[in-house]
Amino acid sequence: MADEKKTDLPEKGAVLQRDRETYAIAPDTPAGLVPPEILRKIADVAEKYNAAAIKITSAQRMVIVGLKEEDIDNAWKDLGMSPGAAIGLCVRSVKICPGTAFCKRAVSDSLGLGMALHEAYHGMSLPAKFKMGASGCPNCCAESWVKDIGFIGFKDGFKVVVGGEAGRKPRIGTELTYAASMDDAMKVTQDIIDYYKANAKPKERLGEFIERIGFTEFSKGVLK
Repeated sequence: MADEKKTDLPEKGAVLQRDRETYAIAPDTPAGLVPPEILRKIADVAEKYNAAAIKITSAQRMVIVGLKEEDIDNAWKDLGMSPGAAIGLCVRSVKICPGTAFCKRAVSDSLGLGMALHEAYHGMSLPAKFKMGASGCPNCCAESWVKDIGFIGFKDGFKVVVGGEAGRKPRIGTELTYAASMDDAMKVTQDIIDYYKANAKPKERLGEFIERIGFTEFSKGVLK
């Protein structure tokens, strides 16, 4: 009898690899901030289960690549960490620059905002995959212009852009509003997500949704 066809295992936070035999898992490492003890744990697990590699991704996750299917559960148990939202129709890991916590060029606390966004929305189910970026200055190191929701820091708040995408059909986001505080940024995020969740078609990215209904209609729907 032929072997059962293998696929991703989202319930185990595992992504099938190119060889169609092994899997990758991505522990949740918000903003890519990883203390030494977590680095050691990830390295120990990768070594214990003969992983092919540890890959740092563009989404600021550390992925353990090349695990056998039968080792996935034990690898997660040894890590003692939650999976990063790397697959599925949900809010993916928020991309966050160092902000005023670390960067000499930053003018706003993008790290604080990004971590708050991660805590509130990471893994939330939505009509399609959904990406956010929080940048601490107009240099935009978190690629905010090509995220579904992007924040760009200025001295007195954040420019909020929406509808960006860096996939097969790349698009630059459109400026929606200005958030004068972190609370304002969190509120407009919730308003955008509520409106999108209630009105978008299945698998319709935010940018596609905005294009379908028109930016004016979208703005009226979220900026009440």
